[in-house]
Amino acid sequence: MSQHQHQHQHQHQQHGHGNSSGGGSGNANIPVSEVYWSLVDKADKKFSKIRDLPFYERQRYDTYFYKVFKVYTQLWKFQQENRQKLVESGLKRWEIGEIASRIAQLYFGQYMRTSEASYLSESYIFYEAILTREYFKEGLCQDLNLANKQLRFLARFLMVCLVYNKREMVNQLVSQLKSLVDECKRTFQDTDFKEWKLVVQEINRFLKADTAFMNTRPLRYSLALDPNTDSLPRVAASITNRNLRLRDAILSSYHHNEVKFSELTLDTFRMLQCLEWEPSGSFYQSPGTKLGASAHTRTNHSQDIVDHTLPPNPRKAVLYRPSVTHFVAVLATICEELPPDGVLLLYLSASGRRRSPISLSAGVGAFSDATENITRNLQTVAISSDETSCITSGSLSDDVPPSGQGKGDCMHHRSPCLQFGNRNNGGSNCIYPCDLLPFTRRPLVLIVDSDSSLAFEAIHGAEKGEPAALLLSPRSLAPTVVPDFSRCPGGSLFTVFLTAPLQAFCILLGFSSSEIHMEVAEKFLSSSLNDWGLALAKSDSLNPVWAQILNDPFLRRLLIRFLFCQAVLSLYIPTSGKEEFLPKCLPSLPKSFMPASVAVQSVVRQIASIFSVDKKFNFSEAIPLSESGESDSESISSS
Repeated sequence: MSQHQHQHQHQHQQHGHGNSSGGGSGNANIPVSEVYWSLVDKADKKFSKIRDLPFYERQRYDTYFYKVFKVYTQLWKFQQENRQKLVESGLKRWEIGEIASRIAQLYFGQYMRTSEASYLSESYIFYEAILTREYFKEGLCQDLNLANKQLRFLARFLMVCLVYNKREMVNQLVSQLKSLVDECKRTFQDTDFKEWKLVVQEINRFLKADTAFMNTRPLRYSLALDPNTDSLPRVAASITNRNLRLRDAILSSYHHNEVKFSELTLDTFRMLQCLEWEPSGSFYQSPGTKLGASAHTRTNHSQDIVDHTLPPNPRKAVLYRPSVTHFVAVLATICEELPPDGVLLLYLSASGRRRSPISLSAGVGAFSDATENITRNLQTVAISSDETSCITSGSLSDDVPPSGQGKGDCMHHRSPCLQFGNRNNGGSNCIYPCDLLPFTRRPLVLIVDSDSSLAFEAIHGAEKGEPAALLLSPRSLAPTVVPDFSRCPGGSLFTVFLTAPLQAFCILLGFSSSEIHMEVAEKFLSSSLNDWGLALAKSDSLNPVWAQILNDPFLRRLLIRFLFCQAVLSLYIPTSGKEEFLPKCLPSLPKSFMPASVAVQSVVRQIASIFSVDKKFNFSEAIPLSESGESDSESISSS
């Protein structure tokens, strides 16, 4: 991407006043303005076409992305070289901002499709330039069209900053968005800005759930905090010779009234970050970038996230409330394109049939639905998905057969499944375990976060070619001390365990401890989970399904965090011994990693003692409390 990075650097320099023969006009006799508007028209047509391309046509999209980007690069360069003449012929500043905004949208859309950090960085840089140069500010209070452009720009930039983990900028943008909405309501009194007001409420709701406490350490894989991949031991050849890598992931959720911003729900937002590399020398070591930095600083900032020493991120498809047919189309295409050494991670977070009606305050459902019209258009190149209806609490049914019913009955309209749409439409909006069986011809890791998760046990032993690795959430919510933390409004506790295990532990117990306690506990937990990973690799009873993916850093981390989740919920007194509150993995892991193990219990007890909550857990009498606070990898491998 050296070409577009070089061209973008001109954006932070003094604008050039090149002659009309430059910029690719090819004919000095054609007026500069005519060439410019011809390029604008060509770029607009290509942008509209790429916006409508479905995500699962990946190769077609990638090819077209480079074509449309080439046109916008040409357009951007042309307006720089001929800025003075174009301004004299009537070019407005907001029109320049519109081009920059389109380029930023292209970058972010390509990041969402490829997970390449460089595209996210470039999107941020263009949006930041629009903000600092105030392209849409002139005439903002007199022109409703300009006001809407500025509102859309702020909302799109907010999404980029959320994913980029730039919280200082997020807070600044939220403040600007709220102020602008209030100002627009006063200025344009004949226009209804109700939808934009709901967007402000949506982002505030998102940030209220995704607090600073939840981000005390990066969710991305950090070489400063997580084990270096070079130090991960290989599993014995006697267990498996395969060494699979996470190449693709599908992340999808569907819950009524779930916390989200635009098309990114809280659960998929956390999982997305959990499956990416944290750029070394970037967020964790020097969080935040001061506003108004020079172009040179911003260029270095871009280089921070483009860390060429790191492997590429696994490619991810984030599907927001997809129709089942759209979901299956994406799944089939990704399986078809999966490399020979690749494994696919499928993360599904959705309500099942057996879910009890959730008590909602008046107007909340209306708020969730009303924002759809505007937020679905915030990212104009976002992943396409079919419109689906929201769940109504009155349509829920408890008349469901138990999850242990025969595999052949999975298409029955009352069978346990995941609801990805209106419950009144029978099975047309349901994902059943047997829907996934055709795709078990390729290596698959399935994470199901639902009250119907155990129905997907039916996949185990029924695969069509490759044994699947299953991580299944508890089917009932743990009775946390925080009463309003449930799967839908605040995100899933199971997903938090997989992405931020120490924070999940604190949520379960109902407290947010001091930074000192968090730092000590985080250090101990990271060391202990690393030891568990080392011990798993050395185990001679590890199932080959887990052994073949254990050397992948992302999947390895998810697995050992699952073990921690299982241990905590098994030992926590309100959930101890109650299967409905316990997660499950298939194939089973060695007994030495089960909650009854002395080595496993000692880790949980040490964490509990740091926060002085030992009495909340049901430990065996023989469980020692380490005085040094150091974990012992030998004990778990030999227990």
